[in-house]
Amino acid sequence: MENLKKQMEFLIEIDKLKNIFRQSLIADASRNENDAEHSWHMAMYAIILKEYAPKDIDILKVIKMALIHDIIEIYAGDTFLYDEEMTKTKEKREKESAEKIYSILPKEQGQEIKALWEEFEEKKTKEAIFCATLDRIQPIILNYLTKGGTWKKHNVTKEMVLKKGYLIFEQADERLKQYVLDIIEESIEKGYLLP
Repeated sequence: MENLKKQMEFLIEIDKLKNIFRQSLIADASRNENDAEHSWHMAMYAIILKEYAPKDIDILKVIKMALIHDIIEIYAGDTFLYDEEMTKTKEKREKESAEKIYSILPKEQGQEIKALWEEFEEKKTKEAIFCATLDRIQPIILNYLTKGGTWKKHNVTKEMVLKKGYLIFEQADERLKQYVLDIIEESIEKGYLLP
């Protein structure tokens, strides 16, 4: 019963992810996306775009990473990708948050999920790289669908998007890479993104 109590406490605590709002707007531009929605959407990207993943990838592991990668933001908050000041303290805030949130679970389970989050953050395994690539693609698509959404609000340029999306352009499947590049170019043509 003690393990179950800890697991339920964790599940109740992560409900707070629904109240962590991101800069990205949802596709109809009616409101900001929350972290729980973003994580679910990334998991769906992993399922649907599996054919563009590296061969012999553990797609279940990618889905797990997608679902847990932002849980730490419950305490650390969402760091906007293009906010250089917040980025300076991001790693410290997120590590402290990981210690706090994953320690709610029974020890072994907490260590397992924390290790999965750390693997995602390190971006060295093919699963972590694919998951991180999806994490970059999803907001690009949302910014395109919302006619520039947060790009316009924060004067984001093509160079900034390319710099922050380096995983897409260095290691992604060529078809995914081209799709994203086409979206970026179309966004510039339509005035959604600064050249």
